[in-house]
Formats: sequence, structure tokens, C-alpha cells
Amino acid sequence: MPPAYVKAYVKRGKTDAADAEAICEALTRPSMRFVPVKSGEQQSVLMLHRVRALLIRQRTMLVNALRGHLAEFGIIVAQGISRIRELIAILTDESADAVLPPLARRAPAPLVDQLIDLQPRIRALEAELLAWHRQSQESRRLETIPGVGFITATALAATVPDPSLFRSGREFAVWLGLRPRSNSSGGKERLGRISKMGDGNLRTLLVVGATAVIRYARTKTASNTAWINSLLSKKPVRLVSVALANKTARITWALLARGEVYRSAVVAAA
Repeated sequence: MPPAYVKAYVKRGKTDAADAEAICEALTRPSMRFVPVKSGEQQSVLMLHRVRALLIRQRTMLVNALRGHLAEFGIIVAQGISRIRELIAILTDESADAVLPPLARRAPAPLVDQLIDLQPRIRALEAELLAWHRQSQESRRLETIPGVGFITATALAATVPDPSLFRSGREFAVWLGLRPRSNSSGGKERLGRISKMGDGNLRTLLVVGATAVIRYARTKTASNTAWINSLLSKKPVRLVSVALANKTARITWALLARGEVYRSAVVAAA
């Protein structure tokens, strides 16, 4: 059971006896949630995701440090990880001493070495995830959802081994923290920002994928983008991204529970 759910049944103090009593009390509750048991293979896939996320964070730190140091000398390039090669080329160009002093070119050399070493390691982890994705039936089905690539599909397939633990897709989206936090009383509904409960990595992947779908929908007028464009005309982009991520989470639960592939509204109507 999640420890946060058991904590509510601890009367006072923090002792082994009090914790055991709270666990026994929580077990008797019909609404209590239990952590699904994952296989060793699924835990290994999630470990790949965690290591990849850590390396990407380290890469972001190195890139920001490199940009900040060179910006002190007025050297700025466009945004994007692919444009860092221009900064590295400036640092390694010995004929650029007029723009950058020799000592300032040598100082960030350890950062550049780490940055160059991280990229092939991240690609190797992604190749491992892609190989597992190709042999996983659930992961391949999830990839048919718009905005879900093999990275998100493998994370979802490894994190949710048993979709029957959730009664509906709405409940699954709530578990991921993709619903507004409620603070209602006296019959008045007050909804705030999303609760951000559950797996933060999954939530991030779903929101990033939804943002990519929105970028595509802005340039198209197809019937399957009408709902997104109607929301964009009334709501901020980030709010629409979370709303679309919530919808994607519910579709994910439906595909996992029913063993089907994604069908767009146009195909389903036909």
C-alpha cells in the first residue's frame, strides 16, 4: 500500500506498534489502493527510464552552464540542444582568440567532454527501450495513440501491469495527478490546479506528447483536431496540454483494459 494512504490511520506517534496497527486498519478498508506487483523485466525497463532521465537532466545542466559562461563574452546561439555544436565549435577553434581568450576556451573543456560523452550513452539507453518496445504487445498498442511515442509507451506498459486495478480511465487519470485539485464545500465546486499526484515521469511524458499534438493541430483543420482547436480558442495553451494529456491517459487505460489499438473518431464512425 502507498505509505501516504496508511498514514491517515496512525493515531499518534511513530512507533512500530502504531504503524502495524495502522496497516491492519488500512487493510480492512474496501476503498484502499494497493501497489501493483511488477515483474523483474518491467522494473528493469523503469530503471532504464530513470537512468535516461538522470542523464538528460545532467545534459541540461551542462548545456545551461556552457551557455551561461559563453554569454558573459557575448557569444549566444539559438535555443535547442542541436545548436550546442556551434558553441563547442567556437571553443575548439583556436583561431577565435579575438572573440574568446585562450583561458576562457580551456576552462569549459571538462563540461564539453562530459557533454560529448553523455549523448551516446543516452542513445544507447533509448536503443534498449526501443528493443523492448518492439517485443512488447502492450507497448506497441499504446504507440498507436497520437502523442505517444515508444518512450512514453514503454513507460506506461511497464508502470501499469494490471489496468483492472482502476475502475475507469477517469480514475487512472486521477491516479496520475492529471485532474484539478478540488477544494469544495457547502455545495460549491472550487477546482484549482492539477493535483500532481502519482508518477511525475509519466505525467511529464504525457504532457510533452500532448504539446506536440497541439503543435500539429494548429496547422491542420482535420475533424480529429476540431476539439483541440476549439479549446485553444478559449483556453491557454498549457491548460489545453494538460486537458489533452488527461484524455490520452483515459485512452491509455481503455487500450490496456480491452486489448485494442487506437482508432480515431473518423475511423470509428466509419
